[in-house]
Amino acid sequence: MHTIQRMITNICSDNLSASRDFYTSLLDFAVDYDSDWFVHLISKDRQLELGIIDRTYDLVPEAFQQKPQGFYLTFVVENADIVFEKAKSQGFEVLSEPENTFYGQRRFLLKDPNGTLVDISSPTKAPWYHS
Repeated sequence: MHTIQRMITNICSDNLSASRDFYTSLLDFAVDYDSDWFVHLISKDRQLELGIIDRTYDLVPEAFQQKPQGFYLTFVVENADIVFEKAKSQGFEVLSEPENTFYGQRRFLLKDPNGTLVDISSPTKAPWYHS
């Protein structure tokens, strides 16, 4: 079996700068690489990576250049309420306000500039959650 070295989620985007600004201003990401076709973001602790690629760039197969469907991104943060206030103050498209879930999370949902559903959560308590 091969050991996974790293995993990067890449988001297809129609507007790289708006997408970059969304993730860097809302979450703990800094710009590691920025070009006219790809942006690489990395968390300040260098543990998490997020790529943003021009949806129509040659490296993206044509069949996958449509708007996102069937998935969403979850970011677990220390305090979802603080991130919610930041999202609201920056005019981001919030789909639901923070609420406590039955499975021990406080979460809210918003949409990124590409139409990707983003779940911002913070653990409250859950028997299955191991830190």
